[in-house]
Amino acid sequence: MQQHNLTDWLPTSVKEAKLRGWDEVDVVIFSGDAYVDHPSFGAAVIGRTLMEVGGYRVAIVPQPNWQDDLRDFRKFGRPRLFFGVSAGAMDSMVNHYTAARRRRSDDAYTPDGRHGMRPDYPTIVYSEILRKLYPDVPVIAGGIEASLRRNSHYDYWQDRLRPSILLDAPVDMVIYGMGEKPVLELARLLDSGVPVGEIKSLKQTAVLQPLSSMPAADGDNIILTSFEECKRHKIKQSENFMHIEQQSNRYEGATLWQPHGNRVVRINPMHPPMTSEEIDRSFDLSYTRLPHPRYKGKRIPAFDMIKFSVNMHRGCFGGCAFCTISAHQGKFIASRSKDSILREVRQVVRMDGFKGYISDLGGPSANMYAMGGKDLAICRKCMRPSCLHPKPCPNLNNDHRQLLDIYHAVDALPEVKKSFIGSGVRYDLSMHPTGNPKIDAANRRYNEELIRNHVSGRLKVAPEHTEERVLQVMRKPSFNLFYEFKKIFDRINERDNLRQQLIPYFISSHPGCTEIDMAELAIKTRQLDFHLEQVQDFTPTPMTVATEIYYSGFHPYTGEKIFTAIRPEEKLAQRQYFFWYDRAYRQGIIASLNRLHRPDIIRRLFPSAPHRQPPRRR
Repeated sequence: MQQHNLTDWLPTSVKEAKLRGWDEVDVVIFSGDAYVDHPSFGAAVIGRTLMEVGGYRVAIVPQPNWQDDLRDFRKFGRPRLFFGVSAGAMDSMVNHYTAARRRRSDDAYTPDGRHGMRPDYPTIVYSEILRKLYPDVPVIAGGIEASLRRNSHYDYWQDRLRPSILLDAPVDMVIYGMGEKPVLELARLLDSGVPVGEIKSLKQTAVLQPLSSMPAADGDNIILTSFEECKRHKIKQSENFMHIEQQSNRYEGATLWQPHGNRVVRINPMHPPMTSEEIDRSFDLSYTRLPHPRYKGKRIPAFDMIKFSVNMHRGCFGGCAFCTISAHQGKFIASRSKDSILREVRQVVRMDGFKGYISDLGGPSANMYAMGGKDLAICRKCMRPSCLHPKPCPNLNNDHRQLLDIYHAVDALPEVKKSFIGSGVRYDLSMHPTGNPKIDAANRRYNEELIRNHVSGRLKVAPEHTEERVLQVMRKPSFNLFYEFKKIFDRINERDNLRQQLIPYFISSHPGCTEIDMAELAIKTRQLDFHLEQVQDFTPTPMTVATEIYYSGFHPYTGEKIFTAIRPEEKLAQRQYFFWYDRAYRQGIIASLNRLHRPDIIRRLFPSAPHRQPPRRR
């Protein structure tokens, strides 16, 4: 097993910095997460990139105490270039609160899962402290929280429209998305003496400028409705979002401008997707892949989940209405080379506790590796948010052969007994017929090998709902495809004498979903003999189509008014149908269906149960 020295991690204290021979640092990163030196943790990625690629001296302050004398914020003093702040790998409010807005009792990104180690909205809290302590040092925000709050956005936890985080947090710039390229460019500009206030056009950044600097709308500049108008007219916020999503998913997007009072938020376009060489460089940095020794063996649940896993690509072209992956990573897939993936697997097999099993060989979606447009010229012009909805794009290459080659290469390593696929599998992608006999045969083989060789007892897939009109709003495929995939799954299990389970994910209270839709979901899952476990109530998070519908009541692309369950009693009424098999819920479901005058559904869902149709009022 590999041995490490304290200096193998980025320094988290002045003592550790001195062990490296540093008397000062160039950049200090403050993170809401514990410091795990692993490519799945953003602070480690940015810190390693700046240090190993850029040659800068970088320190990390994980989960600083914001409630005492602020010694954590003072300990490294003034960095030569800038402070970086990030809430962590999750939006802090998703991390802290359930869909019912109840405070969670644990935090997966904290040693021993302890809660209370970060504030709500750490991006705002940390940057306010740093601005007061060091008013002349640039403060740069990054991470998922800042990234997805770069425009005006609906905040579910405060139930109000909030401005861009640039108005709430006293930062000089937001780096959004995957930040290796823009943070290196920023550091080099600052290092060359360019004041942060003069850096306005850096790709994948958002800055605040005087309103007078806003240009006229043209092909390169899109003027969004102002924050003030969006507050007055919810539909304006919805209309804005169409442009925001389209430009986030373009190969070469336009600059977005949104006025906020007498200032304007300028959002520069994303970088084109990383090449294999660029993404390899990020994953091949000298991560220890371990939590910092300061935690003295304490368990960090989020690290335990990914300890023996390998991420093979970034990006997702599924475009699900409730998902933020493409808003942060883009829809174009950036895939690592086979050599880079195998190098990381060889690191994993040398880790303490490895017993021969790779827990996940996947990505944001398990089976999008090395996929994209057949004709890139078409992709460069495309503004579709999804390559799979309403039906797969005819320009999409869904050939799974390169992915199978990776699986075979990993499983051929003598230290690997088996590699599992724990990421979400898009069965609509692997089942879509191309008309090319070789590709279609390979894709059938992918499904067979996935089910036979890569399931750790349970294969989790995400149909999300059963009803067509809800699935259309969700941007998910017809539930008929799930039936077909289940037939394949059952056939292979029977043929190979496997005892595996297919575990579907479902969402209640999604925009477009009614209580009757949930009752139909209950009937269909009952017919399939599923006792559902992987379920959730829809939680509005910034920068998704579904959240804009939830807030405004209108679909951003069609202007159609769409029903959404918003009141707690409406949401609970929908959620109960997940648990039709639990006798504790039966009477509530029957009472709800009687209230809706649907005794026919009661008979289908509970064939042997007594039911009563309440008398109609005259």
